[in-house]
Amino acid sequence: MILAPIGFLAEALTRSPAHFVAEDPATGDPTLVDFGKDPWWLVLIKVVGVFVFLVVMTLFTIWYERRVVARMQVRPGPNRHGPFGLLQSLADGLKLAFKEDIMPLKADKVVFFIAPVISTVCAFTAFSIMPFGPFVSIFGTKTPLQLTDISVAVLLVLACSGMGIYGIVLGGWASGSTYPLLGGLRSSAQLISYEVAMGLSFVAVFMLSGTMSTSEIVNAQATGHTLQLPFGNINIPIGGWFFLLLFPSFIIYAISAVGETNRAPFDLPEAESELVGGFHTEYSSLKFALFFLAEYINMVTVSGLCATLFLGGWRMPTSFESFAPWINSGWWGLLWFTIKVLLLLFVFVWLRGTLPRLRYDQFMRFGWKVLIPANLVWILAVAGWLTLRKSDLGTVDRLLFFGLPLAVIILLALFWPQKEKEPELSVEEQVAKRPEGSFPLPPLDLQVPVNPRAKRLTAERETVGTATEKEV
Repeated sequence: MILAPIGFLAEALTRSPAHFVAEDPATGDPTLVDFGKDPWWLVLIKVVGVFVFLVVMTLFTIWYERRVVARMQVRPGPNRHGPFGLLQSLADGLKLAFKEDIMPLKADKVVFFIAPVISTVCAFTAFSIMPFGPFVSIFGTKTPLQLTDISVAVLLVLACSGMGIYGIVLGGWASGSTYPLLGGLRSSAQLISYEVAMGLSFVAVFMLSGTMSTSEIVNAQATGHTLQLPFGNINIPIGGWFFLLLFPSFIIYAISAVGETNRAPFDLPEAESELVGGFHTEYSSLKFALFFLAEYINMVTVSGLCATLFLGGWRMPTSFESFAPWINSGWWGLLWFTIKVLLLLFVFVWLRGTLPRLRYDQFMRFGWKVLIPANLVWILAVAGWLTLRKSDLGTVDRLLFFGLPLAVIILLALFWPQKEKEPELSVEEQVAKRPEGSFPLPPLDLQVPVNPRAKRLTAERETVGTATEKEV
């Protein structure tokens, strides 16, 4: 029972990557060659559709987050405007748009204005390659339910994410204030660090699917419907979703996505206890709304990318098609894709309502010393399996060939000599080791000394003796 998932993973990884790529174009699923053929008016409709989808998802996610956190904290949440308070986010957005726009005196006016525009445009652009569904008919024209697709579509998301960092850094620098500058610098270090881990988590998906196109990655997960997860005496058909085949990559991507979007417990650029509000402290009105919009669109984007790369995209498990052939056809894909995105957004809200914020040094250490090395080891393991599938070794020999190096790595990680901790010094010893000319220390006994220049009144007090002394 314990070795069943290992055997399942071994069977999956020893298959050829071509097995996971759609080979029959008659299945009705879009491929890379089906894009670039739409008329201009249909492209315009898709652009407007993606824009409306992201704006509506942003308004809904804000309400969704406030209601879920309120539920966790046993309070009602927004419930005044519209049914169940659904129009509260729209009212807040209109209020932000019509508030007074304040421009700091020392701000660089041009860069101060462009910075939120950069973040918002990059956030919208990254969603252009997300597949919403299969072929559909729009005004009699058959077209994929996706704006566009290219051979390196996933890399486009990383490129837009990298360009979005400029909006945050420039916004903090152009404000002409110390706290926004610190927030922008902290944010750039955080996003660059976790973007490396996020990019490495894609490599195993590329290796197994044999493509970087989002539409073909979805098709690759659809053709693995014969894969079954052994559980006791029964086999559960789970399809070819990569979140089980590449579970370490899925976990690393999920953690990196939270850090990439500056969400709790990784919302260090906006740490109110240290930086007031982070890089957008000096922003107000519509400019602040653009930063706010970009943050939530990035949440929707990383959720949609996670659903595309690891959760089958717009497809339900192919095992359901035996009794419901329509389940993965037409506009139904848009419904399944939206449901998966909402479930992943719930995880963001759940983390915010339960976990405390990490310290900055803990956060950066975790990214560079844990996520990236673990990702590299996992990529090496997947590459080893895909190489072994070409050999003539049996399954047992392949497991031994793969398991022995893995066991050595685990043993080295467990028994690697740790750096000895320095003995803790007492407060008096720490004070004695301070160099001359250091800043004065505050009182260590938490008592404020009396100002020597202050006038003090002294009075003699009568000595209180015991009862025996008074009688004498």
